[in-house]
Amino acid sequence: MDRIQYATPINMPNQPKSASEFSSFSDLRAIDKTEYTVIPGFCDVHVHFREPGFCCKEDIATGSLAAAKGGYTAVCTMPNLNPVPDSKEHLQLQLDAIKEKALISVYPYGAITVGELGNTLADLEGMAEKVVAFSDDGRGVQSDEMMAQAMRRAKALGKIIAAHTEVNALKGGCIHLGDYAKAHGHKGIPSACEYLQIERDLKLVSEIGCAYHVCHVSAKESVDLIRKAKKAGLDVTCETAPHYLIFDDSNLQEDGKWKMNPPLRSAADKEALIEGILDGTIDMIATDHAPHTAEEKSRGLEESLFGIVGLETAFPAMYTHLVKPGILTLEKVVDLMAYAPRKRFQIPLGNDWSLWDLNRKYTVDPQAFATKGRATPFEGMELYGKHVATVFGGNLMK
Repeated sequence: MDRIQYATPINMPNQPKSASEFSSFSDLRAIDKTEYTVIPGFCDVHVHFREPGFCCKEDIATGSLAAAKGGYTAVCTMPNLNPVPDSKEHLQLQLDAIKEKALISVYPYGAITVGELGNTLADLEGMAEKVVAFSDDGRGVQSDEMMAQAMRRAKALGKIIAAHTEVNALKGGCIHLGDYAKAHGHKGIPSACEYLQIERDLKLVSEIGCAYHVCHVSAKESVDLIRKAKKAGLDVTCETAPHYLIFDDSNLQEDGKWKMNPPLRSAADKEALIEGILDGTIDMIATDHAPHTAEEKSRGLEESLFGIVGLETAFPAMYTHLVKPGILTLEKVVDLMAYAPRKRFQIPLGNDWSLWDLNRKYTVDPQAFATKGRATPFEGMELYGKHVATVFGGNLMK
């Protein structure tokens, strides 16, 4: 079966009335490419659903609905929660919410350190069977020895370390240390804040041999380091996000919807990320979907919290800005968003897929999102690729 199929759904001028009308690829007949496009369910290995602890921003129900409306049928939730899933007991609170509320497959991460504070190793053994990998996302593990301990333990457990790479001593800014920051008097975040910790971690990986994944790569130096590590045979993968491939710091505005961590960097960094995708250095696309309340994102670049939403715009943005101009093929984007993340994180693909009208153009309206978050740099932009339906486990998602 082809990974992408162009098709017309049976009995469907608009949307199917029941899952039985439209429940598997066998219910579709291939036609001209001007019609609907069926794509396997996307998998996002980097989302924040905020439950438990911060349900005013998002919860399992709204987050998984937003994912389904973006064509996702599997996501991996990051552990910066309250309580942090750093033990079996704390993890169980999230597992219970997932069981009760999730509309698609939701796989939690376990924290690397207790409270994500970087001081004491979390109960990796106790959580291993119930988590997809280990991460202290939102914080870089500052201690070399602590990261080495985590890598040794994760290797013994057959788990991936997914690293948020950030050097605390170089933090403190609100956007990239580039032309916009200098022109507008903002304190900037240098690229070294990211790549120096990647360099540290890759040295440890070469010594320890664990499976290692770099979250939300944004800098050209990071791409170079990962490229060299792969050529050296290290077990390393990485992700980037649509906004890093489409925007750079020349697009910034004095609005919280442009503030994310890591920040949008220079045009040269963006081009390096695209080249990293083309040559296989960058393995997958994740969204780093990170909703906040409207008030938390209303304070401008300086004072708004870091984070934007991305599940409902990821594929249309990639299609509009990278596929239609001929930079990437549609097949490559599907591999980046559906197959590669599942392969790396051992996440199965069942009878899960989504239907898209790739010829339909629409204007991004955050007020129509299913997520509780509204902050997106794509607000007001025209994108091609309108989501029609998602099928998860053979069942139609309304």
